[in-house]
Amino acid sequence: MENDELFYYLALQSVVGIGPVNAKKLLNHFGGARQIFQTKTNDLRAIKGLSTDALGQLQGAAIFEKAEKEMRFIEANGILALTQEHESYPSKLKHCPDAPLILFSKGNFDINHKKIISIVGTRMMTPNGSQFLKDFIKEIKRFDPIIVSGLAYGIDICAHKESLQNEICTIGILAHGLDRIYPRSHKGIAEKMLEKGGLYTEFWSGGTPVRENFVKRNRIIAGLSEATVVVESALKGGSLITSELALSYYRDVFAVPGRITDTFSQGCNMLIKSNKAAMITSVRDLEYVLGWTSKPLKKRQVQKKLFVEISEDEKRIYDFLQSSEKLLLDQLALETGFSVQKSLMVLLQLELKGMVISHPGKLYQAV
Repeated sequence: MENDELFYYLALQSVVGIGPVNAKKLLNHFGGARQIFQTKTNDLRAIKGLSTDALGQLQGAAIFEKAEKEMRFIEANGILALTQEHESYPSKLKHCPDAPLILFSKGNFDINHKKIISIVGTRMMTPNGSQFLKDFIKEIKRFDPIIVSGLAYGIDICAHKESLQNEICTIGILAHGLDRIYPRSHKGIAEKMLEKGGLYTEFWSGGTPVRENFVKRNRIIAGLSEATVVVESALKGGSLITSELALSYYRDVFAVPGRITDTFSQGCNMLIKSNKAAMITSVRDLEYVLGWTSKPLKKRQVQKKLFVEISEDEKRIYDFLQSSEKLLLDQLALETGFSVQKSLMVLLQLELKGMVISHPGKLYQAV
């Protein structure tokens, strides 16, 4: 994307009171970031959800000064700024309704068309959690995945370190801008990650890593991957927030079980008991549920009903499925332009009509 267009995206992102959802509403309505700022105030007022203060900012000069300053930082530090129209914007994250308007990226990786797993857990990692990660990441290497985590103490940094040790691409999601690393003690690991992996953030330079930013950061961790693995967690904490976000995005969640007397297994056990997460003890569990197998999945014999009436939406999805052997739910949504939720509803109707079969890992196939 041209720098002048990015400039207007930055200006839009800087407006206090306009989050990702309302920003996308404005972009869809007016056709682009530049057009928003060329629109008359009365036309902007017609958009529901915009406060008087936000409208005032859109018509003021302060946001352009902020955008210009951030543009200089981006250019001076070799940062890649990705809007949702950019070809390198993560396709899985793009499906999330609250996906960041802009992602700032540094590193050496290509996140699309890759198997991506998010790993989260407590900052008070136990020896059991550490050993699980060592075994898990060593075993998952054969799939050449990308491992995503939050660069925090405990499970996060262990996941990054083990990925580097096994020469696996790993990405850290920051709760602040790319002008710093928090905590400082992880700066060395972050620099190594830039060689095989990298960093993502939606936050600008100059800000501090305040508490609410970590919650916002968690939705990126959940949205980037096809599955989130909770290694250790108490009954409350950021890991459980991430797992809930992953479920809201129709992604798979896994949890490592533990003894009922272990504080940092109670959250994992609760996720499993409440059917919010599948139990995971090794990569084989992940491999089965996600359909990660080197052997082709056998096509089940299903009797397709003759002369079935289908809607236009059902026909659109069915036609896409017929042109491929199998398609992931996210990929199908991207191809058809439907939301993940709508795609899932249409697929269910097609499955009931005997026209589609589902496989582990949210893979679908036309009969």
